[in-house]
Amino acid sequence: MSAITSEKKKSSYFREVQSELKKVSWTSKEELIFCTKAVIIATFVFGLTIYVADLAIRGVLQTAASLVQRIFG
Repeated sequence: MSAITSEKKKSSYFREVQSELKKVSWTSKEELIFCTKAVIIATFVFGLTIYVADLAIRGVLQTAASLVQRIFG
């Protein structure tokens, strides 16, 4: 492949990319901030939920282990 053909392909590619980016509808700053806050809050809530579930499961398993140990010595 010649250098000229390669350069034409590169410039054509970047022109097409630029053309496509003009068609994109970008979110507003306010919407971006709102969505970012929503993701952070959802992440915190899900993490806290998983932590509480883990504590509950651990408590149940420790209680079961303690009960089995008392029954079977």
